Amino acid sequence: MEWLSDPNAWLALATLTALEIVLGVDNIIFISILCGRLPEHQRAKARNIGLMFAMLTRIGLLFTLTWLMSLTAPLFALFAHEISGRDLILIGGGLFLLWKSVHEIHNSLEGPMDGNEGSVAVAATATFGSVIAQIAVIDIVFSLDSVITAVGMVDELSIMVVAIVIAVGVMLFAAGPIGAFVDRHPTIKMLALSFLILVGVALIGEGWEMHIPKGYIYFAMAFAVVVEMLNLRMRAKRAPVELHKQLP
Repeated sequence: MEWLSDPNAWLALATLTALEIVLGVDNIIFISILCGRLPEHQRAKARNIGLMFAMLTRIGLLFTLTWLMSLTAPLFALFAHEISGRDLILIGGGLFLLWKSVHEIHNSLEGPMDGNEGSVAVAATATFGSVIAQIAVIDIVFSLDSVITAVGMVDELSIMVVAIVIAVGVMLFAAGPIGAFVDRHPTIKMLALSFLILVGVALIGEGWEMHIPKGYIYFAMAFAVVVEMLNLRMRAKRAPVELHKQLP
């Protein structure tokens, strides 16, 4: 822990923590949307468990750096592209995000209303378990990005762990308000789901060695949010559309 007396190490910690928070935005959006389908009393618990999974996954990957680096070794070639274990995880995660986002959009707009039109709500325990399982799966994909960034920026493992713990702590405080805001405003939920489609496409592209600069993606997301904030402010007196609440 000699880095505690090194100002450069503290600067690296601050920079890495900020990046980890930014990289965790898509994770917060995904968790918030999934938890929004749970009964009110289970949402906070599911969010916290999901974010703790995210932290444990990232720290676990940091302590298996040798294995993590081995994921970059080519396994086979497909259409003249060498595919590694990391590529398979990114492509699989991107496809999962695309499927889940489109499925959520369909259920929110055209799926049967919970308790109406003959729909049958799933038992709360089964719903809670399915949400946690989906969060755990996608956490692995999002963690790859986060850990690779950490390894590329900092040499000290302890700095990486501290940065991840701080970032998840910030996300724990932010996830609740973000989830409530997304749930209150249907247009924000649709926008968030479109962000996840964008992230899914970026993950698939990354898996095929087509690198899309993250700055473009985050700028597009930020610009869209600003435009929608202006829309909400201009139309504050209008009642929002009520999305369907079919449980998975």
